[in-house]
Amino acid sequence: MVALTHLGLGETALRIGTNILTFLFVILVVWVLQTLYRDTSLGQVTRPQTAALPTSASGLEDLSLPAYLSLSTDGIARQAMSHTIIPARPRIDVVSYTVQSGDSVFKIADKFGLNPTTILFGNYDSLKDTPDNLKAGQVLNILPVDGTYYKWHETDTLTGVASFFGVQPEVIIDFPGNHLDPDTIGDLSHPNIQAGTWLVVPGGKRDFTSWTAPSQLVRSDPSVHVWGPGVCSGINYVQVGYGTFIYPTTEHWLSGTPFTPSIKHYGVDFAGAQGNAVYAVDAGTVVYSGWNTWGYGNLIIIDHGNGWQSLYAHLSQINVGCGQNVGQGDLIGLVGMTGGTSTGPHLHFELMNVTYGYVNPLDYITGP
Repeated sequence: MVALTHLGLGETALRIGTNILTFLFVILVVWVLQTLYRDTSLGQVTRPQTAALPTSASGLEDLSLPAYLSLSTDGIARQAMSHTIIPARPRIDVVSYTVQSGDSVFKIADKFGLNPTTILFGNYDSLKDTPDNLKAGQVLNILPVDGTYYKWHETDTLTGVASFFGVQPEVIIDFPGNHLDPDTIGDLSHPNIQAGTWLVVPGGKRDFTSWTAPSQLVRSDPSVHVWGPGVCSGINYVQVGYGTFIYPTTEHWLSGTPFTPSIKHYGVDFAGAQGNAVYAVDAGTVVYSGWNTWGYGNLIIIDHGNGWQSLYAHLSQINVGCGQNVGQGDLIGLVGMTGGTSTGPHLHFELMNVTYGYVNPLDYITGP
């Protein structure tokens, strides 16, 4: 050690020696602990005495166990939950819905996950196959599935009714919401169905009844169309328009139902506040001015003398009369909500052509 000190290595040698001794000491401690643990695990361990469980079936009857334990080999039984989540099940019954202000056939259909046609098919008595008859406060039938709703008559046959709606008789019989028993239904030509029973026809379709505007209001004999007191008669000549169309009101965006021929909504619903101006989209002659019987309320129809007619509905005020010539952009009325519309003030607007029939007005409006 003295020699190492003279060489300047004393401190280094002391540090190395100390580390070696520490390492040997740790090894010794680990060996002692392992020896003690092994001896303990090999020895007899004393445990408290427990009563032996009976092995016979009769002994189990006297055994009282805590409620949370189970003798099942499957393990501890789960406790019953005070709140059980029941998965959603498909609806099978027809429910009622009261039309709210701001509703449309599209909104109601979307709310219940149905096609708009199903809303019309399920409520012919109140809507008469046109969404323009929708009014706040009406109570509608909401079918559980897309299809039609039919009231059974005493002389009906299942084959005939099913064929009319384009389905098989079994579709009507097997739908659970109709509560028909296949075993007791009897002959399909004389089924055991009580007259007055309402039946859901899943997937059923039919033609719409036409109460909406004809493609052209015939000027020479307007009485052939069921319109109402506003039909103009005796008009044999009309002013010819330019063949181009401007927007019919101050607002250019839609607030209600778009052009949807599938539900016989042959126009568009322009947004607007009560009393907003309504303009003639092109020059022409007024061939209808007044009240409409089938949901349009105050109505104006202008014939443009070139195969086109334009229709303006739900007006709060009419400013033109039968036979009056108007220019493009002339004020003809004011936006309203007559006819009981549920979607609030708006302008229902249609364009009709003698060749094309009903067209989407947004495809033809080019001016401001």
